[in-house]
Amino acid sequence: MPILPATAIKELQDALGPKGWSMETGILATHNTEARGKFTGDAGMVLFPANTDEVAKCVVICAAHGIAIVPQGGNTGRCGGAVANGAEVILNLKRMNRIIEIDARDFTATVEAGAILKTIQDGARDRDLLFPLSLGAEGSCQIGGNLATNAGGLNVIRYGNTRDLVLGLEVVLPDGSVWNGLSKLRKDNTGYDLRDLFIGAEGTLGIITKATLKLFPRPKHIATAWVAVPTPDAALDLLALARRETGDGIAAFELICGFAHDMTVAHLPGLLAPLSAPADWYVLIELTSPRPKDDLDAVLTGLLATALENGLASDATLAQSEAQRANLWAIREGIPEAQGFEGGSIKHDVSVPVSKVPELLVRGISAAGDLIPGIRPCPFGHVGDGNIHFNFTQPLKMEKDAYLACWETLNRLIHDIVADLGGSISAEHGIGKLKLDELARYASPEKLKLLRAIKGALDPDGMLNPGKVVP
Repeated sequence: MPILPATAIKELQDALGPKGWSMETGILATHNTEARGKFTGDAGMVLFPANTDEVAKCVVICAAHGIAIVPQGGNTGRCGGAVANGAEVILNLKRMNRIIEIDARDFTATVEAGAILKTIQDGARDRDLLFPLSLGAEGSCQIGGNLATNAGGLNVIRYGNTRDLVLGLEVVLPDGSVWNGLSKLRKDNTGYDLRDLFIGAEGTLGIITKATLKLFPRPKHIATAWVAVPTPDAALDLLALARRETGDGIAAFELICGFAHDMTVAHLPGLLAPLSAPADWYVLIELTSPRPKDDLDAVLTGLLATALENGLASDATLAQSEAQRANLWAIREGIPEAQGFEGGSIKHDVSVPVSKVPELLVRGISAAGDLIPGIRPCPFGHVGDGNIHFNFTQPLKMEKDAYLACWETLNRLIHDIVADLGGSISAEHGIGKLKLDELARYASPEKLKLLRAIKGALDPDGMLNPGKVVP
């Protein structure tokens, strides 16, 4: 582990007080290891500032000593974006976890970056409002990390990515100055949109310390169904039908392959198969409305009847209780955990135009099978916005280590297909360390030039999260 200058350590300790830092081995180990265990860092110090002023002091001290800073939220990322390299310190925002204000007239929430996503959701719900960002790690991820990676999640089809849910930010810049861009304005055409520079930048341009978020009317009625569909093409036709029939009342539209469904029901306790007969493909569809008198069950029942009549679905069930709805969502959200019981999994977080999803799946599954005979495709995800978690589980008769050694080769195969379809190699998890080389391969020279120019302009000394995002 690289040794930090003693004078820098002392200055940081004095600036933050006894609760604001740690060099304890166990705590360092927790913050140096990313969620999937693919990357391990070696930072010798973790900082826990309690407010924006303390974040700024840390940045000034570290800059003076030439120490790079790795901003970190809940450490639930998937691409190594919050893992330290060499003589760097981690700056974790968990102590900055307040909901500062919920404004029911402006429909906004102003929060600190360390606030847990679920806490923000609950705070909005207590005011009869909705913060719609929802993802599997919502009980532990911090909103600052969601902002830094422009997280997507389950409700993008209705409400958009995290970027679409933000009105303003407060950001500590690489020189320790603070840009106060907190705003509730819905319209502001006074120059470049600085807010969008920092959303999705993974802490490479500044450290987000506060945010003003958009809230929405809380749904009063929810209707949820699990549908067996013959093909992904049929799923897209069902999506188009649903959008027309519901007036875009769809909150979520998730595609799940039969293998993902079967292994999740088999391995995770308490889950029940929604339908009696197995299928190759399923769709989880959810409608919501803030109007208490809307009869979404009737709307969804009519939609499913049309789908069955037209051959877009072979079977379906409508959740009749909150327990049944929870079971459906537990199957969808349990897929990543269940994959671990089946051995090694090589993952892709990709997006293509919605109309190209079936072609992506057909070409990707065929190419992967040619590369690794017996490979078990496990695609699932947000087909409503074109984002597929195109994962593959190891063959039954192949050793895990030998299989995982194919990670880069299979990534290249799938990403080439994605690029050919006009898609993205990172839909909602970011670039981090994991996809640096891939971004350099697939991004245009013009885009790479702009990325480097922006990084050089805002962080010329490379003090914030070096070695991430920008190849």
